[in-house]
Amino acid sequence: MLKTKTGRYSGYIRPFSFAIDLIVINVLSVYLTDFPVNKVFYPLFISISWFVIAASLGFYEVYRYTKLISILNCALKQGILFTLFCLALAFFDSENSSFQRIVIFTSVSLFIILIIKLCIYYFLKRYRVLFGGNFRTVILMGNDKSVNPLKNFFTENPDYGYKLERVFDLEKDKARNLRESFAYVLENKIDEIYCTMSDLTQNQINEIVYFADNNMKTLKFIPDEKQILSRNFTFEYYSYIPVISLRNILLDDTLNKVVKRVFDLLFSIVVIFGILSWLSLILAIIIKWESKGPLFFIQKRNGLNYKEFNCYKFRSMELNDEAHLNQVCKNDIRVTKIGRFIRKTSIDELPQFFNVLFGDMSVVGPRPHMVSHTQMYALKIDKFMVRHFVKPGITGLAQTKGFRGEVETDEDIINRVKFDIFYMENWSILLDIKIIFITIYNTLKGDKKAY
Repeated sequence: MLKTKTGRYSGYIRPFSFAIDLIVINVLSVYLTDFPVNKVFYPLFISISWFVIAASLGFYEVYRYTKLISILNCALKQGILFTLFCLALAFFDSENSSFQRIVIFTSVSLFIILIIKLCIYYFLKRYRVLFGGNFRTVILMGNDKSVNPLKNFFTENPDYGYKLERVFDLEKDKARNLRESFAYVLENKIDEIYCTMSDLTQNQINEIVYFADNNMKTLKFIPDEKQILSRNFTFEYYSYIPVISLRNILLDDTLNKVVKRVFDLLFSIVVIFGILSWLSLILAIIIKWESKGPLFFIQKRNGLNYKEFNCYKFRSMELNDEAHLNQVCKNDIRVTKIGRFIRKTSIDELPQFFNVLFGDMSVVGPRPHMVSHTQMYALKIDKFMVRHFVKPGITGLAQTKGFRGEVETDEDIINRVKFDIFYMENWSILLDIKIIFITIYNTLKGDKKAY
């Protein structure tokens, strides 16, 4: 992606937002803290710390395509770091400063700032729809299959502020269509160009980049499905030598691992003592009364770094020799009466919180497959093994998007891999919480693929 300029009004909105935030912080510091705010030193340090943290986190880097959860995640980090700084500042003045008042100050400040930020965010969305302002004119270049999803997005989501002017087909006579598109961009003062990569040669890509560079146009490329799974490059520098890393997996970061593990432990302990402690006894009576066999079904699955582990579930089927080979399908005769109920409500998955407690799984992550299926999909599906760079989860992003349960077609598993990889490269604790809430909602509503 080549980006030459930001939104038409962002140059004014960001300084305005920053100025408002500083006013909020400094006014509240007078009323909610014990800092000697009459001294220039304290307000100056508070303001500088807010700015430095915001700059490093990209707190004010909010674009029209930025997701709400990204804003909330960044705000959470901003609040935590700002609180830690203010507590450290209070430590040097511990005789006069109350740590409790500092926490109240930073919490109230962040809450007010976040409300203002979201008001601006949603005001711009409504402003684009009602008045047609703050929009960017765009063109699409590529074949119908590649550009249709983005074409539909632009036309169905006017609140994002993109106005699609024209689509140029690159399947036939590419050289002529490229010349026409360049002329159209200049004549109509188009802001952004979106172009598919799979339809072009390297020389043609270079030609488009050259045109965009020299005419100050924002250029963005649309990858195909395979490129989505394999081209999330990041640059790293060994001294002054640039090295391309194929993937940026956020859970490789030590701090992120600690945050996720603490969350997993707390969540699993609550479920184990709050639900499984009494539910297991009830289900033991019902399951054993209906069919002979153990309460738990234990199956080998592949987890982090492809290591095998014992995955626990409440037994939902009659004892059979195919349980470790064939996935349950709709109207499967192996499933018992109580089994249908606990599978439909996903109660059968609850023992996996023991797997979370033991460290084999996480609450949220790519769903683990039985060993025989992992080996089969690894041979058939591109990038399938990438899922094993992180711990598997009880639920995941792919499951909230409708790709759970039985794999009926190759498209099911391809989409599952696509969403799993997106999750790995865009993880945040707020995304985990969002996925958990959606999973609970879908369970209560009833999922047609839960059988």
